[in-house]
Amino acid sequence: MAGRSLHPDEAQLWARVMATVRPLRAVAMPKAVAPLPVAPAVQQPARPPAPMPKPAPRAKPRAAPPRPVPGTTLDGGWDRRLIRGAVQPDASLDLHGHTLASAHAMLDAGLDRALSQGHRVLLLVTGKPPRPESERPHARGAIRAAIADWLAISRHAANIAAVRGAHPRHGGAGALYIILRRER
Repeated sequence: MAGRSLHPDEAQLWARVMATVRPLRAVAMPKAVAPLPVAPAVQQPARPPAPMPKPAPRAKPRAAPPRPVPGTTLDGGWDRRLIRGAVQPDASLDLHGHTLASAHAMLDAGLDRALSQGHRVLLLVTGKPPRPESERPHARGAIRAAIADWLAISRHAANIAAVRGAHPRHGGAGALYIILRRER
C-alpha cells in the first residue's frame, strides 16, 4: 500500500510507539532499528481544525401508553388489532380547545351517547402531551393528564373495558381509544 511519507514529527512519534509494542507472536526482529534522521521542523501555517460532525439527533422517547383503567384487560386479539390500526372507531370525541370543566362534561356526555348507541370503540382526541424539554410553564396537556382520573371516577367506569393509545392513523400520541364493554 503506497501512502504518503511521514512528517518528521510523525516519524518520531511512530518510533516511540513502536518501542512500546510487544508482538503477539515471537517474530525475529532486527537487533536495532536505526533512528530516522530528523529534519528541521518547518513552521507551516496552522490549519483550523476540521469541523466536528453534528451528533445525530436523539430519538424521541415514545410516550408511555396510557395505563388501562384498573382491573381491565383486553384479549390479545383486541390489542393486536389496536396496535396495527385495524380497529375503526365507532365514534370520536374531540376535546381540543376546551377548558378542563367543559372537556370533562363533553367526555361524560360523549360516553353516555356512545353507550346508548351501542358503540364499542370511542376515539378520544385530547391533543399531544407537552414535550419534556418544554421550558415555559403552561397548561398544555392538562386534559390529557386528567383523562385517566376522569374515567376512573366516571359514572360509566363499569362500562369501560380498556383505554389504549391510538394508532398514528387515528391521532397517535394525541388520541386514545376507549373500548366499551358489550351489553350482556
